[in-house]
Amino acid sequence: MITRTAILVVLLGMSAAASAQDRMPPIPADRLTDAQRRAVAEFEAARKTGLSGPFWPLLRSPEVMSRARAMGDYLRFTSVLPPRLSEFAIIITARQWTQNYEWDVHAPLAAQGGLKPDIITAIAEGRRPAAMAADEETLYMLLDELQRNRSVSDVTYARAVQQFGEQGVIDILGISGYYTMLAMVLNTARTPVPPGHTPGLAAFPH
Repeated sequence: MITRTAILVVLLGMSAAASAQDRMPPIPADRLTDAQRRAVAEFEAARKTGLSGPFWPLLRSPEVMSRARAMGDYLRFTSVLPPRLSEFAIIITARQWTQNYEWDVHAPLAAQGGLKPDIITAIAEGRRPAAMAADEETLYMLLDELQRNRSVSDVTYARAVQQFGEQGVIDILGISGYYTMLAMVLNTARTPVPPGHTPGLAAFPH
C-alpha cells in the first residue's frame, strides 16, 4: 500500500526534476535556420567564442540575440566603469533575480576585478555589504533603491551623477537592465550552471 509520505516524496521528486529541466538547450547544428546560422556566425566573430548561457535560448529569436550581443559587447567590455564596478552591478542584478548562471560567471570576475570577497559574500546572502568604497556604496544605493522603489530619489541621483557623471549613471542602468533581461531569459529557460559547477545563490524565502 502506497502511503501519503511516499506519494509526497514522488511528487517532490517530480517537481524538482521539472524545475531542473533545461527548457531551451543548445540547438543541434543541423536544425538551425539560415537566420540562426548567421546570428551564430556573427556572435562567434564578435566574441571569438561559441554560444553559451543565455545566448542559446535567445537564438530562438536570432535578431533579438544579435542585438542583445551587440549591447552586451559595450556594457560588459567597454563601458566607462572599471571591471570592479561593472561586475558589482552585474552580481547585484544576479542576486535580485536569484540567477545562478549569471552569478557563476560574474562573481569570479568581480573578485578578479578587485571587489572584496566580503562584499561578494554579502550580496550572495542578500545583505548590504559593509565597508564599501565610496563609489561602490553609491552604485549599490542607486541599484538597490531603484529595485525597491522603482525610482531614484534626488539625493541618490545627485550623488550618482557626482560620482560617475551622467554617462556613468546610464551605463550602470544599462548594465543592470541588460543583465535583468538575461536573467529573465535564463530563469524562464531554466538554463543550468555549467556541468560540475554548484549554484552559488539560494532562493530568497517567500
